[in-house]
Amino acid sequence: MSKIIDGKKLKEEIIDSLKKEVKHFMIKPCLAVIQIGDDPASNTYIKAKAKACDEIGIYFKHIKFTEETKEIEVINKIIELNNDEYVHGILLQLPLPDGFNADKLINYIARNKDVDGLTDINLGKLYNNKPCLISCTPQGIMKLLEHENIDLEGKNVTIVGRSNLVGKPLIGLMLNKNATVTVCHSKTENLSKHTKNADVLVVAVGKKEFIKENMVKEDAVVIDVGINKEDNKLYGDVDFNKVKTKVKKITPVPGGVGPMTVAMLMTNVINAYQKQQKKSV
Repeated sequence: MSKIIDGKKLKEEIIDSLKKEVKHFMIKPCLAVIQIGDDPASNTYIKAKAKACDEIGIYFKHIKFTEETKEIEVINKIIELNNDEYVHGILLQLPLPDGFNADKLINYIARNKDVDGLTDINLGKLYNNKPCLISCTPQGIMKLLEHENIDLEGKNVTIVGRSNLVGKPLIGLMLNKNATVTVCHSKTENLSKHTKNADVLVVAVGKKEFIKENMVKEDAVVIDVGINKEDNKLYGDVDFNKVKTKVKKITPVPGGVGPMTVAMLMTNVINAYQKQQKKSV
């Protein structure tokens, strides 16, 4: 089996399966993406989401506000989308420009349409191991590990990074699989002591090639969530070329976790759609 975990291939399999599923739906599912401002990275991510929707047969609604928009206008739009039975998933594209409260706005999204899994209700359900919509990147990581037949029970899992988008939801998902979880962050002392102890190491810090070969143990599984752009080239948070010779399995950047985030978003839209259709029958 290959050392390199191919997220792109798995994403294509998932998209293909969803495409077949959507063909049988009476009503087309709809994803609404709200964007505030004109962040270049956000524009790229939104294009990727629109492309995946188009491929599967999901109606894509892009709502764009300027940075001068009042927060109340965005709130009113979210409430309108919550009440629209033909919109099945709502996503607020992050990061937001200065002056907007992301946490406040996200929590206006109806939990059954929160396809990013970021509302307090969905995060609380995740930690209590109850059915909910789960944050896309952590869910994608779990899907990759499952696909590679990596058993997490009793394993030492070290997560470097504690963001609301990746680190925090991942703690809950790993605990639900009975892993022994260590969380490291900017205030962690002697980081390499923790990373060297990891059977599974997940890195999401946003620093180019931050994790070196001497910071991982042999035969570990390394999941690199970082996307760092330099001279028009993408780098992960892990020194890929050196680390890959030492570990059992590793995700590349690009082509690892990134594609899975989009695949899981599409999965969440379909799941949200199906639950809403059942309720309306």
